[in-house]
Amino acid sequence: MSTLVPAEFRALLKGPLRWYYLSTFLCCLGIGLSLVLYVLYLHDIRHLSVGFATTLLAANAVAALVVSPLSGTLTDRVGPFWVIVVLLMLHAATLVSWAFASTKPWIISTSLLMAVTDGAIFGPGTVLLTRLVAPEQRQRAYGVNFMMVNIGIGLGGLISASVVSLTDPLSFSRLYLGTAVLTVASALPLLRLHRFGGPVVAEKPRRHGDPGGWREVLADRQLARFVLTALVLLICGYGSLDAGASLFIVNQVHLAVGAVGVALFVNTVVIVCGQLFVLRFMEGRSRTRMMAVMALLWAAAWLLFGASPHVDRTVALVVLCLSMAIFGIGETIWSPVGPALVNDMAPEHLRGRYNATFGLLFGLSGSLAPLIAGAFFGAGAGGWWPFGIAVGCGIGLLGALNLGRHLTAAQDGRVSTMS
Repeated sequence: MSTLVPAEFRALLKGPLRWYYLSTFLCCLGIGLSLVLYVLYLHDIRHLSVGFATTLLAANAVAALVVSPLSGTLTDRVGPFWVIVVLLMLHAATLVSWAFASTKPWIISTSLLMAVTDGAIFGPGTVLLTRLVAPEQRQRAYGVNFMMVNIGIGLGGLISASVVSLTDPLSFSRLYLGTAVLTVASALPLLRLHRFGGPVVAEKPRRHGDPGGWREVLADRQLARFVLTALVLLICGYGSLDAGASLFIVNQVHLAVGAVGVALFVNTVVIVCGQLFVLRFMEGRSRTRMMAVMALLWAAAWLLFGASPHVDRTVALVVLCLSMAIFGIGETIWSPVGPALVNDMAPEHLRGRYNATFGLLFGLSGSLAPLIAGAFFGAGAGGWWPFGIAVGCGIGLLGALNLGRHLTAAQDGRVSTMS
């Protein structure tokens, strides 16, 4: 462990950073408890159609997308601390409502509010984490935080599946009420970080004479290049994984639904076990070239995915697990590189808006990827879908290499911080 985690970062873990990671774990444990059973809850407990549940899930992504810029503006004006705490309290309240929601209007309004409070927290959370560490330690801090996210969500998913019963609807209500309590608890460690979470006043504008406004953010060409590249990669990454992976496994590979859980479990294990090793390897290396490596890994994962229907079913499960393992290695690269690039571009007084822009990419990819998957499957070409996504990864690879030519050595991470 002392080799994987340098002494100066271990020292940070004894300070404010530990409270942030504890909050991340508790919050993501709650997400794992509640989100994994979303469609099942609506279909089997509230007796709504699968189509209604999945459409509402897509609407949630759009709602989170719309509110992200407002979250970024509030973060810059009042500081990340109060934005995070208020969002967590609202999210806990929506979980209480979700536990008893029984009519369509009640379910729709609660689901959208729950998505808004959950999605809007990404930007201010990243801003607060950025303030807790020195610039040279940010990349490692983001990577460790991503590891905590996966541990929390993975553990939450396992717990939720074991404590509910389809024959006992109240077991779901108890689950969501417990998750609401856990969400409130996740805010308590943040009370120790209040002094880091205030607003920042710009001493002078960074560019274009517009301090603190969205115009300055939109005028940043470096950020624009990053956004375009990252959007392509996220559509071909998380967006496509959520949009079509389970459908492909069940309808194209003809495996049971349980195979989806096995493949995703392998993905989580690889992320948790491999993150520290990948962080160590990335020290001092070009971030954009590591993004290109990630794109190559994701392309390989999708090619394996596409090959799985053409082998024996037992072998197919092994191939799918291998695919998700490779995909997970790519995730351990993206988790520190993405936010590190954004925050090294961002001036302090606009950090909330820059991170909100970064957060928008997840909502956009979550909205566009289902359209791409739907076009393939709707045209009867579902077997070609993974190969099309692999081509998209290739486009993202070229974008990452081009982005590197427009960054400074510091922004691109070509300065070693190892000790």
